[in-house]
Amino acid sequence: EVVEAIRHAHANIQRFHAEQMPEPMWFMEVEKGIMAGEKITPIASAGLYVPRGKGAFPSVMLMLTVPAKVAGVPRIVVVTPPNPQGKADPAALVAADIAGVREVYAVGGMAAVAGLAFGTQRLPRVSKIIGPGSSYVSAAKRLLYGVVDVGLPAGPSESIILCDETADPRLAALDLLVEAEHGAESAALLVTHSRAVADEALRLLPEYIAELPEWRRKFVESVLSTYGGILLTRNLEESIAFVNDYAPEHLEVLTADPFSTLNRIQNAGEILLGGYTPIPTSNYALGLNAILPTGGFARSFSSVSVWDFLKRSGIGYCNREGYERLHETTVRLADYEDFPAHAMALRKRRAIWSE
Repeated sequence: EVVEAIRHAHANIQRFHAEQMPEPMWFMEVEKGIMAGEKITPIASAGLYVPRGKGAFPSVMLMLTVPAKVAGVPRIVVVTPPNPQGKADPAALVAADIAGVREVYAVGGMAAVAGLAFGTQRLPRVSKIIGPGSSYVSAAKRLLYGVVDVGLPAGPSESIILCDETADPRLAALDLLVEAEHGAESAALLVTHSRAVADEALRLLPEYIAELPEWRRKFVESVLSTYGGILLTRNLEESIAFVNDYAPEHLEVLTADPFSTLNRIQNAGEILLGGYTPIPTSNYALGLNAILPTGGFARSFSSVSVWDFLKRSGIGYCNREGYERLHETTVRLADYEDFPAHAMALRKRRAIWSE
């Protein structure tokens, strides 16, 4: 049953990411005789970090390996912390196999990140390291900025459930617990201007929390007493302003017209609309990538996509007519910026061509 679930999720994730793929090359005519464009190529190698510290994550394996495979990365290397027997999680290995990735190492934490950045006798050095992890993994990647491309900041989980007065408090309370159970460092907020929704969700929370296994219950209780809770605002506008300022990893919109609310959201890793689109559905099987920017970085970073595994090379071409159109403009700017070799390369060109 788990294998079939992984296959189903893989199909949707692959379909979504295949749609992201750009044309491998494009050109446009800037002016007569002047062409500009781009060539899109995959990065040479990618190191994918699949965490395991607080559970097994075949879903994360899919979210990382699928876009890398779709992008056409020649060498994909996965690192994932071993279980107490020293082995990688079997479901994660199945997910890697279904995605077509064969190189998986049972190693995690800062050591895995350092190994991928510098290379060891066993681990290859890669062009980019991407994937979520603990605060230690996130810190290790930050220290390696400039040594290797460390991708988007993806640290402890965070979510906002945005509600108006029409939201079902039962759904709001249930979904508030979703990201909170990831670990004590997570953040989970219910943001609403409705006192009735806030009060009823607050009343229901102890009942729902009591149904969780003890170790997950402790995570949730820790989060809701530190980085989480219910925030009561004056109106929906204030709630939306808070969301845009916070820039959450996951945003779930439980309002009367979620598509209207969508137009006013500027900063969020993902935006899930309505009660039929809860965070778990997106985390596993909707097709969207669930590796998202955290810590407010959704203001400038995007979710993992094929673009994390692609690079663009600008392409330019001028014929003689096109060159002549640009000659005086280029010379004037080179002279103004005091680059005499730039200007000389242009001026002497005409002399060479006239011979």
